[in-house]
Amino acid sequence: MKRRPATIITALLVLGGIGFALASHSNDAAAQADAGWITLFDGKSLDNWNQIGTANWKLEDGAVVADSGNGFLVSKSAYTDFQFRAEFYTDSETNSGVFIRCTDPDKVSGKSAYEVNIWDARPDPSYGTGAIVDVAKVDPMPKAGGKWNVFEITAKGNSFTVVLNGQKTVDDAHADKFASGRIALQHGKGVTDESGVIKFRKVQIKPL
Repeated sequence: MKRRPATIITALLVLGGIGFALASHSNDAAAQADAGWITLFDGKSLDNWNQIGTANWKLEDGAVVADSGNGFLVSKSAYTDFQFRAEFYTDSETNSGVFIRCTDPDKVSGKSAYEVNIWDARPDPSYGTGAIVDVAKVDPMPKAGGKWNVFEITAKGNSFTVVLNGQKTVDDAHADKFASGRIALQHGKGVTDESGVIKFRKVQIKPL
C-alpha cells in the first residue's frame, strides 16, 4: 500500500522539529558554557592590548608570538576578581609568564603585580612554571616546554588558584599586595642569550 503524502509530510515535520530542538539545546549549552567570558585575544588582532618593552610580538597562525626582546602585552582594561584562561606554547628556556593585577601598566614587574610564572629553566625551580613568584611555590615544578599548555588562573579577593593542564599548581594561596590591575603577557630575558619562543592563543577572562 502506498503511503499517503500527508503522512510522509507529517513524519518529515516531526523529524525536523526534533532536529531543531536538538540543535537549539546544543547552542544553548554552548552559550551557557561561554557565559560571562570576555575574549581578550581572538588570534586576529591586538586591539585589547598595549605593548611595552622590546619584545618582538607578532601575529602568527592564530597566536601572538615573541622570540626575542624583553617586554609585555598589557591589557587595556583592569580587573579585580576574575577567572583567566589561555593556551600557551613555550620553549624550555623561555622566560615568560602571566602577570595579574598589574598596578603600573607602563612598568610591569613582580614589584607591581603578581607573576604566574612560565619558566622551566628558572634557576630556583620552586618559583618556576606554575608558581606565583614570591607567593606560592611549586614542588615538583611541572614542565611546559615544547608543547601547548592551558593556564587557568582564579583571583578572588586575596585568594589565588592556578591550574596548569588540569593540574592544580597553586591551591588557595593568599596575598594582600595588589587588589586590582591589568593583565600582562611576558616575553622576558632568559638565563642565556637564547631567549626562546612564547606563544599565546585563546586568551579569555571572566570577571567574578
